[in-house]
Amino acid sequence: MQEPKRNGNGAGGVGVYVCHCGTNIAGIIDVRELAAYAAGLPGVTVAREYKYVCSDPGQEFIKQDIRALGLGRVVVAACSPCLHEKTFRRATEQGGLNPFYFQMVNLREHDSWVHTDREAATEKAKDLVRAAVRRVRLHQPLERRRVPIDPKVLVVGGGIAGIHAALTLANAGKKVYLVEREPTIGGHMAQFDKTFPTLDCAACILTPKMTAVRSHPNITLWTYSEVTKVDGYVGNFKVTVKRKPRYIVEELCLGCLECIEACVYKQAKVPDEFNLGLGKRKPIYLPFPQAVPQVVVIDPETCIEFKSGKCKKTCVEVCGDRLAIDFKQQERIEEVEVGTIILATGFQPFDARRIPYYGYGTYPGVYTALEVERLVNAAGPTGGEVLLRDGHKPRTIGIIHCVGSRDEHTHRYCSRVCCMYSLKLAHLLKEKTDAEVYNFYIDIRAPGKAFEEFYNRVAEEGTHFIRGKVADVYPEPNGTGRLVLQAEDTLLGLVRRIPVDMVVLATGLEARADAQEVRRLFNITCSTEGFFLERHPKLAPVNTFTDGIFLAGCCQGPKDIPDTVAQAGAAAAEALALVDAQFVELEPNTAYVLEEECSGCKTCVPLCPYSAITFVEAKKKAEINEVLCKGCGVCVAACPSGSIRQNLFEDAQIFEEIEGVLAHA
Repeated sequence: MQEPKRNGNGAGGVGVYVCHCGTNIAGIIDVRELAAYAAGLPGVTVAREYKYVCSDPGQEFIKQDIRALGLGRVVVAACSPCLHEKTFRRATEQGGLNPFYFQMVNLREHDSWVHTDREAATEKAKDLVRAAVRRVRLHQPLERRRVPIDPKVLVVGGGIAGIHAALTLANAGKKVYLVEREPTIGGHMAQFDKTFPTLDCAACILTPKMTAVRSHPNITLWTYSEVTKVDGYVGNFKVTVKRKPRYIVEELCLGCLECIEACVYKQAKVPDEFNLGLGKRKPIYLPFPQAVPQVVVIDPETCIEFKSGKCKKTCVEVCGDRLAIDFKQQERIEEVEVGTIILATGFQPFDARRIPYYGYGTYPGVYTALEVERLVNAAGPTGGEVLLRDGHKPRTIGIIHCVGSRDEHTHRYCSRVCCMYSLKLAHLLKEKTDAEVYNFYIDIRAPGKAFEEFYNRVAEEGTHFIRGKVADVYPEPNGTGRLVLQAEDTLLGLVRRIPVDMVVLATGLEARADAQEVRRLFNITCSTEGFFLERHPKLAPVNTFTDGIFLAGCCQGPKDIPDTVAQAGAAAAEALALVDAQFVELEPNTAYVLEEECSGCKTCVPLCPYSAITFVEAKKKAEINEVLCKGCGVCVAACPSGSIRQNLFEDAQIFEEIEGVLAHA
């Protein structure tokens, strides 16, 4: 550690602090030599090296030196600013300086992690530190702005993630708007029979929470609705919601379901979406018995009244004086103002038709896992009896894992739940049919609490496990109607051909088809897999890069129900913390316009990814909303007249930093 030395007048100098970062930096860069070099730079009052500058003792060095030596600027040479810039700004501020009199040098990612030559890496580190010392002297004292936060919260998506987030916030006394595009909340979990590994009834767990949402005084529930527009910024979002017509007046409907019985369609003729087409419904229907709200929906695509206008309207007659049926109901637009938003829009199952050699959609004996969930469910289209499409009960069943997951031709990622729900279905199918069940797997992934025990239980029940990926599914040559699964058993080292009556495809989870549209609507980003991207995979797993918007559940990536609920609680906690703070502090490294130099060309307006720039017709000048601006610098670089500048990235600061890198010691 270098002893402090005073510069010319002993006040207002620069303090330089070099971090070892364990061996991340010190393993390649000679930190002692670097600190000694920094101590000799013009304007530097003190230079120190320490094993972990981000630790409490390391930060204390900074605070003490500011007070004792009268430092005017601070430079920390350590890891990525993404990780600890806020830490050192806070330490600078606690020492008595404006936090923006600080500059960070990224020695880890920019130097030690990308080089192997110790001497060359040390020389590069000297260049980077020298540039920072020259730059920081031109920093200006900036101030953060406070923006008040509207205490209301919008939750988009009514699956288990959205339900849990909404109830958590509502129970904390916050006003919540829950928007769901389907006629009922519940999401995919409402379609499940049992949940692994405890085999709890999914409906028994879910429906009380659905009912709690409907009855909670702090929750406004809008089903059959979609968000169409989002304006504003953290703390002050203005959201437009389109409410599609049910042709039922929700406030007047009692949920008696007599209209369904009275419908002139004496037999259900329309494929039932909730049961994935395995059953039928009428044009007027309730998605499932425990639906919330308990309000029917009229399908205008199949209702005789909408198609020909010649319906006898027996549904209206049976509704009587309640007058709950309204064939003239129109789409409604609602506008709400909220401070924070939680996205819980969920996932969609992989379309098994994309892998044609498994025969889904071609062979009637091939089902997806979600279809089997409906077959084994007591409230499903067959009353819980597992029957093939030809009416027979299967005697042998093959379950194929990783359909649409861990595959270079579809999705490389693991969907996390397929192994466990395949084991659950193996147990339920064996219980319902007493069939021989074969599981074809790549690896069994059972890392959760009681998961391995559940795997052992299913194996002990007699389920056969074949380690090998199914290469083909084809009809048995002798015309029995059975299907043959061909796979290489990698444990036995031979190709096996197993005839079965029923094939179950364990389809993976993928991002919803409209994920790109939704991310543009809310101004967030997607990962390469299509799921919404979190700000940091470890330190900010529910935050997005748009302040005030949080993620919950499978819209962020595949996960099971416990992880979904945990993340929904985390998202609610983040939103609650923001709301309870009553204001948010905005970073001041925003762009601004020099009006006298702006030519009014509008080049910057369409380039801003945050819609922070508007053109003021009265002035014929561009104007930047510093609340919306995130300091990305796109407008600064694009402005033809150079009239847009950016705090903390002024031209003089950048040029001084460049000269510092190129200067010789």
